Amino acid sequence: MPKMNTHRGAATRFRGTQTGKILRGKAFKSHILTKKSQKRKRNFRHETAIKAADVRVISRNLGLR
Repeated sequence: MPKMNTHRGAATRFRGTQTGKILRGKAFKSHILTKKSQKRKRNFRHETAIKAADVRVISRNLGLR
């Protein structure tokens, strides 16, 4: 049976931490930025943890667990 490969689309969007959390980037930060406040745009820079319901599928795609 062949090896399971990492899903490359998921690998570009998510990353795992040393503690086992999976982080994602925020949406809505790429264009039409003139109407968004500076505070809102600044908060788009930070990564956030994914929801618990999505952990199983995404970690399987990343080959973490």
